[in-house]
Amino acid sequence: MTKSKTLLALVVLGASSLAAQQLSTKKTLNLAVAKVIAAAAEKEAINNHWSMFITIIDDGGTVLFLERVDDAQIGSYEVSMEKAQTALKFRRPTKAFEDLANGGRPAIIKLPGALPIEGGLPLMADGKVIGAIGVSGGASSQDAQVAQAGVAALEALLKK
Repeated sequence: MTKSKTLLALVVLGASSLAAQQLSTKKTLNLAVAKVIAAAAEKEAINNHWSMFITIIDDGGTVLFLERVDDAQIGSYEVSMEKAQTALKFRRPTKAFEDLANGGRPAIIKLPGALPIEGGLPLMADGKVIGAIGVSGGASSQDAQVAQAGVAALEALLKK
């Protein structure tokens, strides 16, 4: 085979290989959806008279929306962000880490980036994590209840 025919064969082989590969499509959070999630979470907090921070992040860990319910303690600002980051990075609720720590696995608190306090939940679409919500300001179970209201709002949007 001549050099030019060999080169042509490689180019054709490479082109067909590229044609077989396609970029995947995925759902992503945007500001409008983040506002819907946060509004549902805020409604749950206000209905229960809880002052909280609600943080919504995208799949890259960037804050899309941050809500501070009136009178929320300022210390809950960073905690809500850390809960969201933990849920995103580890693709599970932060309660999983809290349960491990309380269940005799105190070493879990040394896991980098894992805040073992309930109130952070991954946001899912098509079985994939597309972001997370973190809530702080009340008892852990209250934070989780408010976060779950945000998750339910996303799930309702996805069913439409």
